[in-house]
Amino acid sequence: MTGDAGGGFEAMTAPPPSNECPGAVWLGGDAWKVSVWAPKRRQVELVLLEPERVTVPMRRGGDGVHRASVRDVPAGTPYLLRLDGELERPDPASRLQPDGVHGPSRLLRPPPRTSDEEIGFRCPAFADFVLYELHVGTFTEPGTFASATSRLDGLVDLGVTAVELMPVAQFPGDRNWGYDGVYPFAVQESYGGPEGLAAFVTACHVRGLAVILDVVYNHVGPEGNYLADFAPYFSERHETPWGPAINFDGSGCDGVRWHFVQSALYFLTEFGIDGFRVDAVHAFVDTSARPFLAELTAEVEERADRLRRHVHVIAESDLNDRRVVLPEALGGLGMHAQWCDDFHHSLHVALIGERNGYYKDFSGLEDLARAWRRGYVYRGQWSEYRQRRHGNQPDGLEPVCFVVYAQTHDQVGNRARGDRLSVLVDASGQKLAACAVLLSPFVPMLFMGEEYGETAPFLYFTSHGDPGLVEAVRNGRKSEFAAFGWSPDEIPDPQDPATFEDSRLKWCDEQLHARLWKLHQRLIALRRSEPALRPDEVEVDAIAPAAPRSPGTLLVRYRRREHEAVIVLNFSEQPRTLDVALRPPSWRRVLDTEHEEWGGKGSPVAESIELEADPPALTCAARSCLVLVRDPDEDLEEASR
Repeated sequence: MTGDAGGGFEAMTAPPPSNECPGAVWLGGDAWKVSVWAPKRRQVELVLLEPERVTVPMRRGGDGVHRASVRDVPAGTPYLLRLDGELERPDPASRLQPDGVHGPSRLLRPPPRTSDEEIGFRCPAFADFVLYELHVGTFTEPGTFASATSRLDGLVDLGVTAVELMPVAQFPGDRNWGYDGVYPFAVQESYGGPEGLAAFVTACHVRGLAVILDVVYNHVGPEGNYLADFAPYFSERHETPWGPAINFDGSGCDGVRWHFVQSALYFLTEFGIDGFRVDAVHAFVDTSARPFLAELTAEVEERADRLRRHVHVIAESDLNDRRVVLPEALGGLGMHAQWCDDFHHSLHVALIGERNGYYKDFSGLEDLARAWRRGYVYRGQWSEYRQRRHGNQPDGLEPVCFVVYAQTHDQVGNRARGDRLSVLVDASGQKLAACAVLLSPFVPMLFMGEEYGETAPFLYFTSHGDPGLVEAVRNGRKSEFAAFGWSPDEIPDPQDPATFEDSRLKWCDEQLHARLWKLHQRLIALRRSEPALRPDEVEVDAIAPAAPRSPGTLLVRYRRREHEAVIVLNFSEQPRTLDVALRPPSWRRVLDTEHEEWGGKGSPVAESIELEADPPALTCAARSCLVLVRDPDEDLEEASR
């Protein structure tokens, strides 16, 4: 084994190079280049721990990056970084942490995977996405990438086109949602590590499924977080709910940005990831002229162009700010789409009537109609929950800019008991939720198990090793739920292994669950097969309830050239008859959740409607969804092309 390095202390004179990736990069054979951004340190040494302890000095550059090259060192060798001859720490850009967040890093060759060219895979257009969010640890009994692969064929049969993985960056212990990760380049060992992720992505691509990775760049978990020992990763001016903000706009922020941008590029390049869901962009505190999120998106797009791939960057945002998805040239961040909580909250209130916490801002169907038309409900008006005005106008934003859902890990897991819709509403309510999400003009997302009505909760769980942190998390969860009126006694202990075990999917297959699964399958198929359900024009009306305090009805009209669709979602406990103007010559009933196929008593609407005189009144059964489509005359359709 040989090494070469050297150098002394000097101030930073440049940012780290954008074409260099931090950490231990394999050069071929048993050769490696190791680099770490540590401008706070005069000297950094690479300490190889096997077969015997060997120390290799690293050369400090004007960019604050310390570098060393070594040869004749096999993959898997554990190593640490010694700072100024005193502290020994894992590599902040470690690729492999098999001994946990406090253990040594290990040298890792890029995991083997089959190229997309060999597979014949090309990422679908975002408008064709049907997302499926899953947590690797609770998706199956073993909780690994390998076991999750066994369920992929079922997702393909369902009609899913993209799997969205909750964060997989190495976190403390083996039970966590993933938002306590501290090594943004390393893949959680208990899930199967980097080789497991690479094999999972390949398995998805073989089946035509894209893979979106949830990444957390707004904060770092508290346990195993050694970043401050290396560089000014944290702001001295800004705070977040998790403590000091990541330093994206202060002195030294170029190196911080480099670290996180390179993490995304690493997963994009080495694993074939097709896009990123960026956690809580509203929690980034960044006053710079060019925000980090704009830089991240641009760098991802540039790398994707070089690789001749389609890659999508999705924001989790509750800002209701169209700048999140506006192109950077127009003053935006340039992200491709954003989660739409307003749609979820409106639908939740319409289905359940819950008005605690942030639900107090939503009234039900009127707001659902507003969200259905333009994504945002709040466009600058007063928010009682926030006690301020909220949002701006979503002018110029197409439906493809919004991801909508009836359930997510947050909206389920941040309830005291982790209640899914399946235990909050009856079968009719679950069918209405599915129709609302999958028939909306937006990009739909399902949360694992939703498609068949999973009843197991999805709770918040951890496996921290620090007793003080464990107690702080327990107390934090209890205080967090005060606004919803939930008793602290209702909240399961996040650290209890039973909390994690209770959250595993049970994969029910009883008749009710099978019927709900088939309904989701039918709805996804209709999105693809019926041109009218991919509309160019959308009209939505919330029709007042027929009786006081009864939910009303949503009437949706879609047009795509000469194709038309009418969707009636009746949230009332009573049947609803509406006079709906239908253009001649004929309409088809393509779905009625009151049909016997979906567990109803039979559709009150004929399968085919021929319009020779006045259009008939349409009757929609209680708590049901009716979908009619009109096919144009062939001559009219040909003329419109």
